[in-house]
Amino acid sequence: MLHRLRLLVRPDTMLRWHRELLACRHAAKAQPKRPGRPRTVRSIRALVLRLARENPSWGYRRIHGELLVLGIKTATSTVWEILNDAGIDPAPERISTTWADFLRCQADILLACDFFQTITLTGARMYVLTVIEHANRPVRVLGATAHPTATWVAQAAENRPRRLAGPA
Repeated sequence: MLHRLRLLVRPDTMLRWHRELLACRHAAKAQPKRPGRPRTVRSIRALVLRLARENPSWGYRRIHGELLVLGIKTATSTVWEILNDAGIDPAPERISTTWADFLRCQADILLACDFFQTITLTGARMYVLTVIEHANRPVRVLGATAHPTATWVAQAAENRPRRLAGPA
């Protein structure tokens, strides 16, 4: 009976058509609603932004390390992307130390030096080298001379630690 019926297509073609039909149906159902990787969970995004805001010197790698310590597994590129999407600059550009902050941090070791001149009772002009400590503001006199030179100032500066050494 089949021999009498002349088929326009061969059985291999029919099987290929069937496979293509199934592949198209499966591809349509399996296609994701949004292309690409799924979005990061909102709570992780909020945590990354909070860590960056509270620790301005941390970069995306440091934040990624802290997330790993907390047990949150995410890629460093994901942390970078979250910060970039939020408009947060890289760590070195986020922190800017003001002079007030710098002086406050370094006050224990900073000294300011200056000369002032005075005239003695005999009429001689003397130059007095003074130092002020920024930490607690005491003014100390390091020495006085009629002719201040670079070597004299260097010697007075070398003697400074012994003169300014106070109780520990």
